Amino acid sequence: MAHTELRWLRFSLVFVWLWTAFVSLWEWHGQSLALLASLPDTWPGLKPALIAAGAATDALLGLWLWWRPGRPAYGAALIVMGLMTLLATAIDPGWWLHPLGPLSKNIPIAAALLLLWRLDTRA
Repeated sequence: MAHTELRWLRFSLVFVWLWTAFVSLWEWHGQSLALLASLPDTWPGLKPALIAAGAATDALLGLWLWWRPGRPAYGAALIVMGLMTLLATAIDPGWWLHPLGPLSKNIPIAAALLLLWRLDTRA
């Protein structure tokens, strides 16, 4: 695969992470809270903390993939995506059945990250 094609693949992942961070904050009182609706309200700060932490993590990963791509960034993105997928599944497994695929999209994203990780020659 040509270097240019890999760069486009990487930038598409950068877009996913940065856009997800932006939308998580933009939709703070809408879809972001709706995703966490099934969580109990025992600690009022839990849901906002999860939204903020998720958005910050997405932004950091997007910037890392943009400015310092390489195996550490691809590996971290894969691990974090896996953990977020497990957390989202625990919160509401029904997201796997959503017609627009908010969780199922992570399968091809994982494949793209693995491909970039395997083909990267930098340390």
